[in-house]
Amino acid sequence: MKVQLTKLAHARSGDKGDTANVGLIALRDDFYPLLARHVTAARVKEHFEGICKGEVERFELPNLGALNFLLHESLGGGGTLSLMTDAQGKTFSTARRRWNLKNQFFMKFAMRSRASR
Repeated sequence: MKVQLTKLAHARSGDKGDTANVGLIALRDDFYPLLARHVTAARVKEHFEGICKGEVERFELPNLGALNFLLHESLGGGGTLSLMTDAQGKTFSTARRRWNLKNQFFMKFAMRSRASR
């Protein structure tokens, strides 16, 4: 079973020059270790293939239950130089949260969520 990140984390994104910034914040403390294990810089780079032309850096913030990613060379030169529709990277967090994760724990979580509806 796959679970979309929308069920596991909040997200926020923005920009600084040609670098998009995407933060994921676990909805519950017990989700953070799973996010830290599965949401790697390499997988984020793969998810934004064709958009992120540079390196992806990951920063762990365990005391906040959050991960922060910098996607270098992702905004076509930045807000004032780019002809991209989203030159500030504001929609990157939504795109990131649409990613699906597959894990036994997530399957149990999804089953509990369905049962509580």
